[in-house]
Amino acid sequence: MSTIRAVVVDPEVPGRLAIKEVEAPQPEPSQALVKVEAISLNRGDVMGAMHFPAGWRPGWDLAGTVLQQAANGAGPKVGSRVVGSLSAQGAWAEQVAIPTNYMAELPDSVTFAQAATLPIAGLTALHAVEKGGFLLNKRILITGSTGGVGIFAHQFAKLSGAYVVGTARQAGHEALVREAGADEVVIGEDISSARAFGPYDLIIESLGGKALETALTLLGRGGTCVTLGWSATPEGTANINLINFIQKGGTTLCAVDWGESADDLAMLVRLVAGQKLRTPIEVESSWHNIGEVAQRFLQRQFTGKAVLYLD
Repeated sequence: MSTIRAVVVDPEVPGRLAIKEVEAPQPEPSQALVKVEAISLNRGDVMGAMHFPAGWRPGWDLAGTVLQQAANGAGPKVGSRVVGSLSAQGAWAEQVAIPTNYMAELPDSVTFAQAATLPIAGLTALHAVEKGGFLLNKRILITGSTGGVGIFAHQFAKLSGAYVVGTARQAGHEALVREAGADEVVIGEDISSARAFGPYDLIIESLGGKALETALTLLGRGGTCVTLGWSATPEGTANINLINFIQKGGTTLCAVDWGESADDLAMLVRLVAGQKLRTPIEVESSWHNIGEVAQRFLQRQFTGKAVLYLD
């Protein structure tokens, strides 16, 4: 049995993440075998690693080089530089088998690090903004603006011609949010002061709890609130006033749809290559430091995305 190195959950080590030998992947006919060069962290996979049992292999995002083309002839050829994701996790490894409909080729102008930030954060932000439909001159509120999804969402909203209001817990992060595309920035954990710039046609909400409760009161008639998670509310609960929500008329509360991502990934890659989309990389390190970086990530010690290189 051939083996590779991969990140696995180990409750006995600091940060619960360790690099260990595992069985090498055996691609299915519709999967390409990829040598991984860079990975990125997302709150979902890192939080999962803090709770899953020993031996679990976390990780969604990766970028690397195709070692073996899919047996069915689909997808990038051997030697192609690619970005992709694994829906069932396990991407933080030296080699992975990726379905060809969840990957895209990279031009030389896009680095592995830039590409690794795109699958989860970039696609989540893109799909959330798309929920708003035609956004020219519409008003959008984005919470969690300093995270990877938030920074991407601001850029997409601005590219769509919207008037964008962002949020930041600390005043020191206001410049970051404005650079991402915000016209106005609300400071602090209470987002109710965003009411001054509303009502909103689209709200992209990732904090959960009280923030989600407040966000629904800020929607205009026919507005849409896209909920992405509960990063500020570990239990994931919110008390929603249905009377106020219904009385607004035509308002919608929804989540992001997921499906095959190759075409959308390719579009994001083109935007990065054309310097129309900035990848918010704040931390770069070796994957040997994944336990430490993951803890810093959960403790919100940095904004944006963390990218780790395999060595």
